Amino acid sequence: MNIVETGRDSAGLATGRGAGSALTRIETNGVELQVQVSGTGTDVVLVHGFPDTHAVWRHQVSALTAAGYRTIAPDLRGFGASDKPVELADYELAHYVRDLVGVLDELGIERAHLVGHDWGSPLVQLLAATVPDRVASVSLLSAGSPAANVEAGVAQREKSWYFLLFQFPGIAERWLSQDDFANARQWLSSHPDLPEVIERLRDPRALSTSLGLYRTGAGPRLLVEPPQLPPVLAPVMGIWSSEDRFLTEESMTGTGKHVRGSWRYERLDGIGHWMQLEAPERVNDLLLDFLTGK
Repeated sequence: MNIVETGRDSAGLATGRGAGSALTRIETNGVELQVQVSGTGTDVVLVHGFPDTHAVWRHQVSALTAAGYRTIAPDLRGFGASDKPVELADYELAHYVRDLVGVLDELGIERAHLVGHDWGSPLVQLLAATVPDRVASVSLLSAGSPAANVEAGVAQREKSWYFLLFQFPGIAERWLSQDDFANARQWLSSHPDLPEVIERLRDPRALSTSLGLYRTGAGPRLLVEPPQLPPVLAPVMGIWSSEDRFLTEESMTGTGKHVRGSWRYERLDGIGHWMQLEAPERVNDLLLDFLTGK
């Protein structure tokens, strides 16, 4: 197994390391990923989105491990301390799915519960749709299925205006970083960890590679023509928050039509996009309740 333990820590906002957690380097699919592995028990894989790292799950790691689960939280390729390939082709969605399958393989996990937020949500859905035998359940935070995103219509397209901007290499990076990241600060103003996010994005390479998901998987075509995927067979829970600036409620509630397994929808009122940081106890309670019967 190509796993190297790189450190243990007690706790920390910047790193997201929980008590007893181990940060490891896992080599798979041509890249090395930093992965936080915590606790023992049934496996739960936590997949972040833009512009985050495994640290965005720190409150869930603590709650899940205390309840007897093992959590696996990778930094996706192009993010955090994971490798950052230079070619745009290395950020096709299929590579992220292969990375996640590789993490499961290297850790000896046959089946896992998947939890995704933001871009992590379509990634775990893609994994569940293409290798269903590896997936016990799927929990979607904030972002529903790409098909439901399209079906949500004009309201969702208006919220997704930045999809088009991010297709332009150099221009998008300049827009985000100019005047000490003034535009990024305004666009991401609801992020509870905004200072840490801005510090990560100061690395020009990290800024560009973190936009790879948008440039390969979220072109303007995605807003009118979603990818054709098999329905998710596993049980699915979707959680949407009423103050989300980026996603409509319809983009989540409509996801149920694209699930063949059981479907559960939960709405959190008064909470923004980064629900796992803004309302960790409420999110943790929902996750634990959903996972208990799975």
